[in-house]
Amino acid sequence: MSKKRSECPISNSLEIFGDKWSLLIIRDLIFYQKSTYGDFLKSDEKIATNILASRLLALEENGIIEKREHPDSKAKILYRLTHKGIDLLPIIFEIHLWAEKYFTIPADIQEMVNDAKKNKEVALKTIMEQLRKQLEEEVMAV
Repeated sequence: MSKKRSECPISNSLEIFGDKWSLLIIRDLIFYQKSTYGDFLKSDEKIATNILASRLLALEENGIIEKREHPDSKAKILYRLTHKGIDLLPIIFEIHLWAEKYFTIPADIQEMVNDAKKNKEVALKTIMEQLRKQLEEEVMAV
């Protein structure tokens, strides 16, 4: 973890996920069920391997994600959001809502945004409960 520049909550938060790639990795974990290094490399944004490795490490060091053994391959590692990482979902929702005002967004994301606009609290609660349940099931399986 890096040294804080100030006590400002925005500054402290940006130290963890304010770079160009970290929220995209979190997005992929939440919405696209990506969980391996190779999965993240296949994202449309084409992150470089050295940047991906650096961001995964930083997210892990800051308690946003954790590594797990892959059940099918000792050569692979699974990445999962922690509870702290799951708690970023409302921020990602708000980014989607803001972006919808100013950009053309893909149909699958538009559907999620439409659901969120109908009842944001219910949509957030549903997704967060699913993510937490998945996390707890994985913990129980270990």
